[in-house]
Amino acid sequence: MEVVSRQRRRAGRDVSRRVVALALGVCLVTSCGGGDPEGETEPTRSASGAPTSSGDGGRTRSPDSQSTASGLPTMPATGDAATLARQIGRAAAILRDRDAQAGDVRRAAEFQQLAVHTLAAASGGFRREVTDRLPPGTARVTRSDVRAARSLRTLTDPARTLPRWRIVAAPPATELLGYYREAQRRTDVPWTYLAAIHLVETRMGRIRGTSTAGARGPMQFIPSTWKLYGAGGDINDPRDAILAAGRLLEDNGAPDDMAAALRAYNPSDDYVRAVTEHARTMQRSASAYHGYWHWRVLYRHTRGTYVLPVGYPDERPVRLPED
Repeated sequence: MEVVSRQRRRAGRDVSRRVVALALGVCLVTSCGGGDPEGETEPTRSASGAPTSSGDGGRTRSPDSQSTASGLPTMPATGDAATLARQIGRAAAILRDRDAQAGDVRRAAEFQQLAVHTLAAASGGFRREVTDRLPPGTARVTRSDVRAARSLRTLTDPARTLPRWRIVAAPPATELLGYYREAQRRTDVPWTYLAAIHLVETRMGRIRGTSTAGARGPMQFIPSTWKLYGAGGDINDPRDAILAAGRLLEDNGAPDDMAAALRAYNPSDDYVRAVTEHARTMQRSASAYHGYWHWRVLYRHTRGTYVLPVGYPDERPVRLPED
């Protein structure tokens, strides 16, 4: 790999001080920081203890009973490997079904995310018991997602306060895919890595917040780095930010050395592993991207893990029943 200027390497590594929304949706707070005061209003929990969402944005709604029209329960089974494996298999089948209804696809993706969240927090023995019961392709994707989640969980401890973020609807999946592919054409950076970074950084644009280091926008650039790679664009515009991320990665070794390029984006080995896992899953599975696009913002708090719905902070977070 051609050695790039020290100034550019330092600028690229400055990007590491950023918001990181975990691959399970467990958003980090050390970068955005500044949660609500200790006197914050207690987030809500549904009567059943289950997180709720609606439409394509994740706004809270009244919970279903125990299962949805897709045949999936609201929450994954915990402590029952056989049942959880069947549930994960059902969700994967819906995500692969090109004729599945949009609502069923959303619910399957949300269930998949919560199942990965459950497995990431479980013992290694239980994880193996579940994944060993899955079809080979589904097992491979699930193991990869869990590895990504466990890597990113190591980067921060649960927060004591809720974040001063706004949660908005993500741009349409087809629109974002067009931007990722455009960046790939311009820089040769595989589009799946750009999508994976976007997923990890801001849950594909759902999180609006500025980090303590000043990182901003859907791909979380600090202003000094943006001056190098932004090409005069808008740091908050998804297309401009995705193209800038491609330029940064290309300047630091992509596509020949993606690990080095990702370390320029964030020097954490755990971050590099997580992004790589998600990128490779999207390369192997045609349905993975659209599943990830539906993943919601989950937030690790000392009181538990909360869904931050579209409309947060006006819309109240909902605590998961098991953590």
